[in-house]
Amino acid sequence: MAAEIENGKTLSPEQIAEAEKYKNEANEYFKNKVYEKAIEFYSKAIEIDSSNAVYYANRSLANLRTELFGYALNDAVSAVKSDPSYLKAYYRRAAAHMSLGKFKLALSDFEVVSKRRPNDADAKKKFVECNKIVKKMAFERAINVDRPEKTLAEMYQSLESISIEDDYTGPKLSNEETVTLEFMKELMQWYKDQKKLHKKYAYKILYDIDAYLRKQPSLVDIAIPDEGKFTVCGDIHGQFYDLLNIFEKNGLPSETNPYLFNGDFVDRGSFSVECIFLLFGFKLLFPNHFYLSRGNHESINMNQMYGFTGEVTAKYSSTMADMFTQVYNFLPLCHLLNNKVLVMHGGLFSSDEVTLDDLRNVERNRQPPEEGIMCELLWSDPQPQNGRSPSKRGVGCQFGPDVTENFLKKNNLEYVIRSHEVKDMGYEVAHNGKCITVFSAPNYCDTMGNKGAYIILKGKDMKPQYEVYEAVPHPNVKPMMYANSLMNLIM
Repeated sequence: MAAEIENGKTLSPEQIAEAEKYKNEANEYFKNKVYEKAIEFYSKAIEIDSSNAVYYANRSLANLRTELFGYALNDAVSAVKSDPSYLKAYYRRAAAHMSLGKFKLALSDFEVVSKRRPNDADAKKKFVECNKIVKKMAFERAINVDRPEKTLAEMYQSLESISIEDDYTGPKLSNEETVTLEFMKELMQWYKDQKKLHKKYAYKILYDIDAYLRKQPSLVDIAIPDEGKFTVCGDIHGQFYDLLNIFEKNGLPSETNPYLFNGDFVDRGSFSVECIFLLFGFKLLFPNHFYLSRGNHESINMNQMYGFTGEVTAKYSSTMADMFTQVYNFLPLCHLLNNKVLVMHGGLFSSDEVTLDDLRNVERNRQPPEEGIMCELLWSDPQPQNGRSPSKRGVGCQFGPDVTENFLKKNNLEYVIRSHEVKDMGYEVAHNGKCITVFSAPNYCDTMGNKGAYIILKGKDMKPQYEVYEAVPHPNVKPMMYANSLMNLIM
């Protein structure tokens, strides 16, 4: 049977068969979690038959799995347009909207499906779950209007008198004491043995790090001595045992072994609590030799969807989850190394006029906006071609080699380091060596098969050296275990 395509031409049986062949090959890649190849073959099918809703819906899901939320949304919209009766297309559009924190739009798609299939228990369940999220968010907004938000210090005042049970044998701090190296070593082993830091000390670390971060600028200047070593790590995403492996390979943080972790410490991986307390602890121990940049996942929408909020609530309390939201708002947005190298989580900007002073002046105490400098620092990605393009993620922008070159020239810089994207070798050098990506979560989500990497710099020449490593075993706790239940249903 022939099929009509958008330009009015009729596809031959051979063309239909070829498109289906590409789709079936893509399906196999998808089953084997080789998502980039799946996207490639779905695209080949779409090139032949651009009116097939199934091809768009399938590619939408593959784009979701690789966090290309903008592309996923575009594909879902195309699927709905191609066949408004194809209900899976509405699920895909809902998933893309949820990934972007647009829960009301997701709810309208679930409503379409539940109305068309009133007896479908699965459709009803998804509608009900999404409706709960929307109502909860509306309720929280309403009570926040009527009730002044407590500062983290005020929250902590009611918690610092917590007693320590007699049977607790883990790491301890006195009320007056900040973290020590001995405490940090004990904590690493305690977490490695899958035990929980007592809530009294967890709350204290949060209180202390909040007090410190509030005094920091949005852009932090770092001086690296000529003979000094400096390590830059990318996304960790709750992969605690891989974080320990970095310290095993590269040495513990110290005044002679400084680190910068470049955002996305949490979410997806189910040991995010362990990761963040370890990182915050080392920041308190070595404030001038251990640095943390905010990533796009240090935000409330991402945390609610991808697991961190659920994990904190399960291991501690919803109050602590609220505390983290406040702390994340004060994380610096970028770091300048030896006045030569700018490090940020996402990337560059939709304007050629952005200067380092603009970055210093960003008001960061907020949730990431959907546009502007702060948004782009957290969300943007490089592209191989010159110019700029709409973001494949639906937030931020994509920027080409010319954009990077112009920014570096304007600000008298040598290159930029960013993270934010999975890379097969854990790193990628782009834009004529001027834009480097580093990603430090190997075998991301236990599915991607990528290596992890970190970058070592020496102050005298700032030439990057790349250390690549494989994932290490971890306890049988699956990624996304604490993610929003609806996200697991539709992904």
